[in-house]
Amino acid sequence: MTQAKNYYWRIAGFYFFYYAFVGTFAPYWSLYLKSIYFSAVEIAILMSVQPVMRMVAPNLWGWLADGGYDTVMRRIRRGNTLPAAPPAPEGSAPPCQSGTGKRLLVVQIAATLSALFYLGVFVTTSFWGMLLVLALMGFFWSASIPLVEAITFTWLGKRVARYGRIRSWGSVGFIIAVMGLGLAFDYIAIGWLLWAGLFIMLGILFFSRQLPHTEVPAHHTDHHPIRKIMLQPRVLALFGACFLMSVAHGPYYTFFSIYLVEHGYAKSAVGGLWAIGVICEIGVFFLMPWLVQRFGFARILIGSLTLAVLRFLLIGWGVDFLLLLLLAQVLHAATFGAHHAASLGLVHEFFQGRHQSRGQALFGSLTFGAGNMLGGLASGPIWQHYGASVLYSCSAGSAFLGLLLMVWKLRDMAENRTAVA
Repeated sequence: MTQAKNYYWRIAGFYFFYYAFVGTFAPYWSLYLKSIYFSAVEIAILMSVQPVMRMVAPNLWGWLADGGYDTVMRRIRRGNTLPAAPPAPEGSAPPCQSGTGKRLLVVQIAATLSALFYLGVFVTTSFWGMLLVLALMGFFWSASIPLVEAITFTWLGKRVARYGRIRSWGSVGFIIAVMGLGLAFDYIAIGWLLWAGLFIMLGILFFSRQLPHTEVPAHHTDHHPIRKIMLQPRVLALFGACFLMSVAHGPYYTFFSIYLVEHGYAKSAVGGLWAIGVICEIGVFFLMPWLVQRFGFARILIGSLTLAVLRFLLIGWGVDFLLLLLLAQVLHAATFGAHHAASLGLVHEFFQGRHQSRGQALFGSLTFGAGNMLGGLASGPIWQHYGASVLYSCSAGSAFLGLLLMVWKLRDMAENRTAVA
C-alpha cells in the first residue's frame, strides 16, 4: 500500500508540473508574443507550433516505446548475423515487455531535451528564431504525455475509472500557474513568464525520474497491425469527433486571453476565468467513476460535445456579460474534463498490449495535435478579418459536427460501463 501510495504522488507530481506549464503557456504566451510586437497571424502561427509537434512527435516516440527500438536492434543483429531470439509458441501473443519497458526511458529523455531547448526563449525575439525554439522544445515536450498516460493506465490496472482523480493534479497545477501568474502580471512585466516556464520545466524533469516502471501483459491483439484497430468504425468515430472538438478549442487557446484583455478585463481576471474552468474540471474528474458507471464513455462524449456548442456561442457573443462568461467557463468541466477522461478511457480499451503507448500517441497526434493546429492556424485570419464572434461561432460549428458524428455512430461505439474498483 505504501509503495502504491508513493507512486500515486509521483505520477500526480508529473501531471502537476506538466499541466502547470500548460497553465503558463496557453493563457499567457500569446500576451507575451503580443508584448514583443508580433502580429495576429504571427501569434496564431507560433501558438500552433506545439499542436503541430503534438501531431508529429508522439507517433515516433510511441513507436520507439512500444517496440520500435527492439525492432531496429533486431535488424542490426540480423545484419551482423547474430542469433535472433527464439520465436514465440504458435498461437500465443508475442511478449511486449521489452518494448513497453522503454516508455520510462523515452519520457526521461524527452523531459531533459525539452528543458534544454526551452532555454532558447531567453535569447531570441525574432519570429523565425522563436519558431525554431518552440518547434524543438515542443517536439520533445509533446512526446512524454501520451507515454505517461499509458504508464498511468497500466499502473491503475482494472481501476481505470480512477484515472480522473490522479489526472486532477494536473488541473491543480494548471490552476496554481494560471491564477498565480494572472495576479503577478498585474504588477510585474509579462517577460517574467519565461522564468516561470523554466522553473516548471525543471519540475517536469525531476518527476520524470520518479515515475514507476510498468510492464504491459501480452494481449490477444498484439499480433494485429495497429491499422486494423485504427480502421474499426468505432475507433474512426472516436478519433473524428475528438479531432473536431480539438479544432473547436484551437481559437480558445490562441486568442481567449487577448479577447478578454481587449474587452477591458484585467490580467488577474483573465487568470481567474481560466482557473474557474479548471476548478470545475477537477470536480468532474472526481465524479468520473460514477459518471462512467451510470452513462458509459460514449454518452459522456456526446454530452460534452453538446455543451461545447453552447459554450463557444456564449464566449463569442457574451463576452461583455460576466455571468455568461462564468457559465461558459463552468462548461469547461464538460468540454475538456469529461471529454478528456472519457476519450482516453476508450483509447485504453481499444489499444491494449503492445499497441498501448502507440495508440495513446496516435490519439494525441490526430486529435489534440492536428485539431488544435488546424483550429489555431485558422483562428488568425478569421480573427483578423471577421472578428471574435464569428471565430467562436466557427468553434461551435466544429463541435456540432463532432456531435453529429458521435450520434451517427453511437450504436457502433463500445459502451464501456467500467465499475469503480
